[in-house]
Amino acid sequence: MPDLLGVTNAVPGNDANLINRNMPSIPNDPRVQNAPDPNRVSRPDNRTERQDSGDTGGRPIRYDSNFITFLQRLRETPGLSQSMAQLLRTYQGTVVSSGMEEGIALEMSALMEMLKMDEGAFSAFFRSQMELGNRFSGPLFSLLREAYGNSTSEVLRGNILQFLKRYSDYSSSAHIQGNLLRTLTRLTRSIPATFGNQLLGMVSELEGKMSAGDRSGALKLLQGTIMPFLAGYTSRTNDMGLSRSLISLLSLDVARYESGSKEGVMQAFRQLGGSSVLRSRLGGVSEVDLLRLLERSRFAQAAGRDQFADRLAQTAQRALRGGAGMEAQDAFRNILSAFLINESVYMPLTHLVIPMDWEGRLMFSELWVDPDAEDNLKQGRGDRDNTIRFLFKMDIQGLGFFDMVLTCQRDNVDLQIYGPPEVTSFAATVQGEMDRILSENGLKPVNVQVQTMERPLDVSAVFPKIYEGENSINVNA
Repeated sequence: MPDLLGVTNAVPGNDANLINRNMPSIPNDPRVQNAPDPNRVSRPDNRTERQDSGDTGGRPIRYDSNFITFLQRLRETPGLSQSMAQLLRTYQGTVVSSGMEEGIALEMSALMEMLKMDEGAFSAFFRSQMELGNRFSGPLFSLLREAYGNSTSEVLRGNILQFLKRYSDYSSSAHIQGNLLRTLTRLTRSIPATFGNQLLGMVSELEGKMSAGDRSGALKLLQGTIMPFLAGYTSRTNDMGLSRSLISLLSLDVARYESGSKEGVMQAFRQLGGSSVLRSRLGGVSEVDLLRLLERSRFAQAAGRDQFADRLAQTAQRALRGGAGMEAQDAFRNILSAFLINESVYMPLTHLVIPMDWEGRLMFSELWVDPDAEDNLKQGRGDRDNTIRFLFKMDIQGLGFFDMVLTCQRDNVDLQIYGPPEVTSFAATVQGEMDRILSENGLKPVNVQVQTMERPLDVSAVFPKIYEGENSINVNA
């Protein structure tokens, strides 16, 4: 304290005031954080809005754009194909190894059994994955897509987007309900027992209402009882820890749960009917017919039949909670991270996952599809056929890893195959077989190339539209 008041004798050469006074001004000095800028409002912390500021796990943080951060993570995320293939090959025999509980072995065994397919089973699985990959399919959404592209009315375009948002929340009701219950259960464990026990009773009541299909009652309980209780807890305890983050997540899911009600979907549909452009095209579809159409859509039916995703999520949850060894945990962590990146709102592509065990040989494949690889309408070339581009990533047991880029414009197909040297040494044979397969399916092979893979293709390199401003969302911090 005496030294701070400056009443002691200063050490020669160590006068802080003198040092600061004589410090030279260096332009763009990296030691200067958050330098004042009269043209903008500065942050109170040390964020400099530069890519080289901050560090989490060795990755620079971009505070100026969430989209740039997404591109960085897309480039750095471990390959889903390699991680999934490694996991499947490792547990193909499904034995209890060191650090692996018996229960997780049964989970892996059940997952592996689901992947054993013949030609008929693979066809059904592939169709199911395609239907699950496109929530907005069918005549109704094709009509809305066409109306959105051709309309110049911002009101109509906004109403269409509002209806799609409500339908998305409506079709995700089961998932949102699961999120609500899981988040509330975590909250009961992250707050003191005196509050947690009270919340636990509310969670049990909420689960009962959801199980009974009482959506309005569940929503009333959430908005009228649970959220005020949590707000009162925060105001009394000033808890800024894990509970605050969980309450934020809970608020988002409550908002989606309210948005996705049947009444909300029908209200958004009535707003669409107010447009003269859509009124005649909808053909007098009633609200009852609309709900029946949405509940019987291909997406809804495929979601009800899909067991692979549920089994994979269940197995991953058990493994990441310590039920498997370190190798399995790392593989599942990479898989989940890649799924989150590939299903991000920033990715303007359809992404499919196709693992299977075909006649005792494991194969894992990823498929990215861009149905509008060349948007001719926006470029003023409506007379030209649209271009569709596919990227296949395949890891075949006994053969190796393959990348295949297929570009299709009507019947004309351009195909590029990248594989291991053991396969590309027979490039002429492979090209001939691919020509035959394409021709037998009514397609015209314009250019088929087979090359040795030097490094796996990046998704962003095959689909450069990811980087285009009109296909990205820049959210400033």
